[in-house]
Amino acid sequence: MIEAVEEFTYAQLLEPALVIVGAVLIGLIIRWILLILLKGWAQKNSWYADNVVINVLKNMVVFWFTLLGIYLAVLTPLFAPRITVAIQIAVLIAFVGSTTLVIIRIGTGLVKTYDRNAEGSSALTIVVNIIRITATIVGLIIILQILNIPVTPAIAAFGVGGLAVSLALQDTLSNLFSGIIIILSHQIRPGNYVRLSTGEEGYVADINWRNTQIRQLANNIITVPNAVLTSQILTNYHDPTRELAVLINVGVSYDSDLQLVERVTIEVAQEVMQEVPGGVPDFTPFIRYNDFADFQIKFTVILRGQEFVDQFLIKHEFIKRLHARYRQEGIEIPFPIRTIYNRNSTHQPPASVSLPNYPVER
Repeated sequence: MIEAVEEFTYAQLLEPALVIVGAVLIGLIIRWILLILLKGWAQKNSWYADNVVINVLKNMVVFWFTLLGIYLAVLTPLFAPRITVAIQIAVLIAFVGSTTLVIIRIGTGLVKTYDRNAEGSSALTIVVNIIRITATIVGLIIILQILNIPVTPAIAAFGVGGLAVSLALQDTLSNLFSGIIIILSHQIRPGNYVRLSTGEEGYVADINWRNTQIRQLANNIITVPNAVLTSQILTNYHDPTRELAVLINVGVSYDSDLQLVERVTIEVAQEVMQEVPGGVPDFTPFIRYNDFADFQIKFTVILRGQEFVDQFLIKHEFIKRLHARYRQEGIEIPFPIRTIYNRNSTHQPPASVSLPNYPVER
């Protein structure tokens, strides 16, 4: 390049230099305007993704305009054709490489923003790696085309090889794509408490490229293939909220004053909500009578827990306190009672009662 321009004066070199400097200045101005406009727009909405785009593009704008200035500068007759072509190819490769890097950063940033709670998890890593690999492969193909290196045979070979690999790894790929579906659909996340239709339940410990690990309350790990998980009927106790209703069935004697029963039961339930860890203090418990049973009037007490495992301590404390309070108030919790009449006995049932002729053991 020095030999090509040594016969020219510095005045002749001023033109390409001014083109490069002008392009850099334009890039700086556009970067400044872009930051002002986008930051002002970002402050008006709560969408975090725009911050990702701003942070990635704010430095690349100047670099891209610098590349544009170099590309235009070498078009002057000061440079030999082969040098011009070489510099332009280098500029195009730098542009494709930087654009690929921008796409990777924006893509991974948007994924992390979309699921900020999963930061650093294996589930997030799957999607991030797929974005990086895909963008890198596309960028390399474009660079090879710029260098006039034929890529059709490589793509054909890759397609045949990919078909063979996909057939051999059919189950693995099924689990991989099922894992991606689970992640993108937000069906479950690490930390959620779930129950499968087959009965297994526990906290989701990890979602990796092949399976999902569920930690039971007994601290055992259940490994479920992702493809199996997507075909299960699944209950997520943390979606849409961690709080859940805690239902406790109670029965009292027919001789009980139901107004008193309701008042006492709600007082005990409110006490539990306020004092027991895992209760929801601002929730107002209530009861609903629902059945005239054989020997008791049944009703359900509705309390609320902060998450699934809190219900066990809430039920434990509520039953203890309710039993003690019922004893204090004279409210009877009846046990099963059955009256049997012997037809050979001198005692006869009331005339108004008609009894079936059941055999009696002697």
